[in-house]
Amino acid sequence: MRDVGLAVLVTINLVVLVYFVLLNSVYLFTSMTAFRSLRRYTQRLKSVDVDEILRSGAALPVTVVAPAYNEEPTIVEVTQSLLTLEYPDYQVVIVNDGSKDRTLELLTETFELVPAPRAPSSDIETAPVRGTYRSTRHPNLLVVDKVNGGSKADAINAGLNFVRTPLFLIIDSDSLLESQALTRVSRPFLEDDRTIAAGGIVRIVNGSAVRSARVVDVRMPRNLLARFQVLEYLRAFHAGRVGWAALNATMIISGAFGLFRRSAVADVGGLNTDAIGEDIDLTIRLHRQCRENGLPYRIVYIPDPVVWTEGPENLKSLAGQRKRWQRGLIQVLTRNIRMLLNPRYGTMGTLAFPYYFFFEMLGPVVEVAGYAAFAATIILGLGSAPYILAFLALAIALGVALSVAAVGLEELTFCRYRRTSDLVGLFWLAIIENIGYRQLNSLWRIKGTFDYFRRAEGWGEMPRKGFATGD
Repeated sequence: MRDVGLAVLVTINLVVLVYFVLLNSVYLFTSMTAFRSLRRYTQRLKSVDVDEILRSGAALPVTVVAPAYNEEPTIVEVTQSLLTLEYPDYQVVIVNDGSKDRTLELLTETFELVPAPRAPSSDIETAPVRGTYRSTRHPNLLVVDKVNGGSKADAINAGLNFVRTPLFLIIDSDSLLESQALTRVSRPFLEDDRTIAAGGIVRIVNGSAVRSARVVDVRMPRNLLARFQVLEYLRAFHAGRVGWAALNATMIISGAFGLFRRSAVADVGGLNTDAIGEDIDLTIRLHRQCRENGLPYRIVYIPDPVVWTEGPENLKSLAGQRKRWQRGLIQVLTRNIRMLLNPRYGTMGTLAFPYYFFFEMLGPVVEVAGYAAFAATIILGLGSAPYILAFLALAIALGVALSVAAVGLEELTFCRYRRTSDLVGLFWLAIIENIGYRQLNSLWRIKGTFDYFRRAEGWGEMPRKGFATGD
């Protein structure tokens, strides 16, 4: 029995070492690809005049759709920020998804809403709409009041039914768009009419100063959990999504900030209301729709337009978010399993989908098993010095290096964190996140995996603090 146990332990250790080699090789590859892509992109930006784009009259009309459920602390500021975007022709549709707080009341009072019946432009099935209201102060603001449909996707679909423009932007109603973000994220649609979706970067607003619904001073959060999320988002967007986009394999356009061609989304029936991760589900269905019907298309990621969002600042909320993300990932990957290693779907099927399947979906199980096997190996005195060093190098040192690379990409390109103390803090976080925080994330994602297979429901709630005001 002891021999069998030792054999199992050796096998687990070997599998985990191979896993870390492959995982970090992919990270290194996407980071290098992202570096080249960001370098070219920042060079192109020097020749781009955003004001000229605005004056040219070429910008396509856009409707911003923001679903809102119990967003009393932030709904007024977010709506004000959307109404002051630098874009020549756009509408704003706020969808009150059966809020139980004062969300609709605050919108009505602040923007002087009056009933305004409006015929829908499409017939995607949603929970009943109770009424539509226009603002007497802002002609481009429409508020749709509906019965809660149990999902963000249902609220977005209700908004989509009232969209009359060729493009529409999905944004969370607890987020702030930078004033030029819409102009910047719409550029791919002007440059190439094959573009059906484009996403920008999501950044953590916690700790930054906000005045008049605008981030006026970018600062690192004071809360440690929010600080870790700043680093995670930089790594995910700069080193991850930029790299995959360069390979034409964008797997996800974030539901917090995504611009879509209305006709393409309507062709796939809108957002899937039973999808746990409605954003990745929509992105993959758009890929499949175009690939399976031989339609030319592009789904791109643009690294300079920014939306600022509030990150969870307590373990319960953060755990709920990560478990939900894991459940959503498993659901969409298993539903679209035919794409796995299938060349019919291009680099999506042969590279991106396998990566998300084997490393993002199954990765937490392998990591936690690896940590346990490593601890057992040390306790039983079975680990040689080379093995211990190899494990630490692959599991921690390379992880630190990749996080440092993500911070370096931020510093070399857009440099939002200008304080020396913030940059030093980011580099320090790249080290300490590997001691406790990363392991917590893996445990949460394993719990999310169990929750998915036992059909657990629930989205979890995050208390909103609202946005800090500038001094």
